[in-house]
Amino acid sequence: MKIGIIGCGKIADQHADQLLRIPGCEIVAVCDSEELMAKQLYERFPVKYYFRETERLLDAVGPGGVVHITTPPLSHYELGLICLDAGCHVYMEKPFTVNATEAASLIRKAEEKNLKVTAGHNAQFTHASCRMRELVRGGYLGGPPFHMEAYYCYDLGDQAYAKALLGDSGHWVRKLPGKLLHNIISHGISKITEFLPGENPTVIAHGFPSQLLRSIGEKDIVDELRVIIADGNEVTAYFTFSTQMSPKLHQLRLYGPKNGLIVDDDHQTLVQLNGSTYKSFLEQFIPPWIIAKEYAGNFFFNVEKFIRRDFHSNHGMKILFESFYRSVNGEGPVPIPYKEILLTTKIMDNIFSQL
Repeated sequence: MKIGIIGCGKIADQHADQLLRIPGCEIVAVCDSEELMAKQLYERFPVKYYFRETERLLDAVGPGGVVHITTPPLSHYELGLICLDAGCHVYMEKPFTVNATEAASLIRKAEEKNLKVTAGHNAQFTHASCRMRELVRGGYLGGPPFHMEAYYCYDLGDQAYAKALLGDSGHWVRKLPGKLLHNIISHGISKITEFLPGENPTVIAHGFPSQLLRSIGEKDIVDELRVIIADGNEVTAYFTFSTQMSPKLHQLRLYGPKNGLIVDDDHQTLVQLNGSTYKSFLEQFIPPWIIAKEYAGNFFFNVEKFIRRDFHSNHGMKILFESFYRSVNGEGPVPIPYKEILLTTKIMDNIFSQL
């Protein structure tokens, strides 16, 4: 599998590191508008060529190869079209595109050319998330989930770090419709869209700058967000993004007609919530014991994965890569259905229009 990477910043390192773990993958070229950035990635990883021009990278990868686009989001759409026109499949870092119109156009182009695209929602492919998906498919919830709660937090640190992060008035993050939120929340929103049956849910959003940002004079960046999502009369969801709440959660909670599930990406735990009730004081003794056993089981699962050397950071990225490459080779569907990618961008558009 011939692979190219466009955009050689920090996230590109993570891509290259995970690609080295996948047999049969070859990073033939990397590219960045700043040649020095391309060169430093080329020198640190087994890469054949580095370029400043996208066209030269596409020539090296060739039709049928895969291009990973890890540039700032404002360039995603244009670069995606160029790569598809060159006959390459596209792995697009999150957010997939700046808006839903661009996302629909890019997916339509891929389908017209019989090529594959996917979004970098690797948080959906962690050990805990994959185990959750197996339980849902096996009917553990007693039916489709009818309520979800997703939490995705981001650490701005203290005032000094926040000032350094947000101090550049010309930073590309400020040019996005959703600014800081736009570059982060697709990880959490995509976990919800996986289980939404419809295509046009109602979205109610409320966002505001945190006290930390207001204290340093930052009023344009929203870093606290609360969202209610309703898909007809069938499914509801809450989404919370925060830089200030503690602990900093990265969780998904699913509630079905019979049972529930809690997926914790920070601790890589999957907790099964039994909907059964017990008589009298047993309700205060049996459920805590069951929950304790759940956490003990997660402990031993994680230890086993660690011993087997299958517990490295960014495991979800590796699994998403492998699933996408199998799809490229005709060995199954794309790992993230296009409906989910489009719905994620639609919900984000809706949120930002309200803010």
